[in-house]
Amino acid sequence: MYRDKGYFGVEPRGFNATMRRASRDHPLSIWDRIRNTRISRRRASVERVSTVLKRVFHGGPMLVTTVPRVRVKMVFACLCFNLVQLGTLAARS
Repeated sequence: MYRDKGYFGVEPRGFNATMRRASRDHPLSIWDRIRNTRISRRRASVERVSTVLKRVFHGGPMLVTTVPRVRVKMVFACLCFNLVQLGTLAARS
């Protein structure tokens, strides 16, 4: 499991890739910083999608009442994200 620092101290089931957090009077070692960097690189691609859906497309709490409506709203939000991503990639090339 690739997890952020909020889950520090809780053991996951399976593979542990939880980012380490500095505690009072216990700063991070250089190896923990390198480990956090490697984990954050892996998590960044997924976190970006979630952040764009939340901030740009206002995908916070759902105001619709049924699961099919939530599914439709999320499909359209993901479609919009893919169109924005396509525009960004086209502008780079």
